[in-house]
Amino acid sequence: MITNQRGAPRRITVWAPAKVNLDLRILSRRPDGYHELRTILQSIALRDTLSLRARRGPLTIRSRTSWVPQDDANVIWKAACGLWRALRRSGPPQDVAITIRKVIPAEAGLGGGSSDAAAALRGLSVLWAEPADDTILAKVAARVGSDVPFFLTGGTALGTGCGEKVHHLEQLHRHWVVLAKPSYGVPTADAYRWWDAIETGSARSPRTRVGWPTRLGSLGNDLERPVTARHPEIKLVVDRLRVKGALLAAMSGSGSAVFGLFARRDAAVTARLAVRRAGWRTILTRTMAGGEFARVARVRIG
Repeated sequence: MITNQRGAPRRITVWAPAKVNLDLRILSRRPDGYHELRTILQSIALRDTLSLRARRGPLTIRSRTSWVPQDDANVIWKAACGLWRALRRSGPPQDVAITIRKVIPAEAGLGGGSSDAAAALRGLSVLWAEPADDTILAKVAARVGSDVPFFLTGGTALGTGCGEKVHHLEQLHRHWVVLAKPSYGVPTADAYRWWDAIETGSARSPRTRVGWPTRLGSLGNDLERPVTARHPEIKLVVDRLRVKGALLAAMSGSGSAVFGLFARRDAAVTARLAVRRAGWRTILTRTMAGGEFARVARVRIG
């Protein structure tokens, strides 16, 4: 069965922007093993590119990047299966070939896999000629992964629950972003396990609300302490970004990437030079508000 019906595009392109966590607070560990948290998520201009082409046969995933899974281990496959079932279709997903051009580093806390999954959902709903409404896409996204719902809308948002409940915030004005990523990654499961080991038995008062303060310097990341205890060089780079004038410097998500926010591009360029280390990758990019995210992440036909 060819599901790409008459009038539907044969080839589309979708961009998948990354994110940083401006703030990440862990409230508790839930009975199911996941963690209740509150986090402020911010889209940035660094992005992967997904090309989707209609063709007969089982859905395929391809990438020239060697570490990208090209089977059901890829979160895009999970997203495709979820949407296929939501459209009430039987069997495995069909009739699309997906090619991924990776730019966002893996195991960096920048949400590359989650953004790719959200981009795939947007693209597949068009290519399968049955555009799903926002409610369906949001439900599928939440089942795929905690960060995936955020990447359907982007901009500046508060994530609650495990991060899957997205609440729009006042949009952050454009800032320049310096990213620094070591040669190694930090698996998300490890970062939370290390946090559990530190926090078990401690007396913590739960944070009932994360606001959107005017001073970026008051934000932070609860996972930074257990991760930098094992990788102290990450803290050194965070501290160097602060010394160089970052309005906010922190590890993003579960790491291993760190970021610094700067109001001026020239200050960001100077800071990027100052934090270059052997084996580390540095990137200069910028934040994106929700309106720009919508333009960048839209489905492009052809």
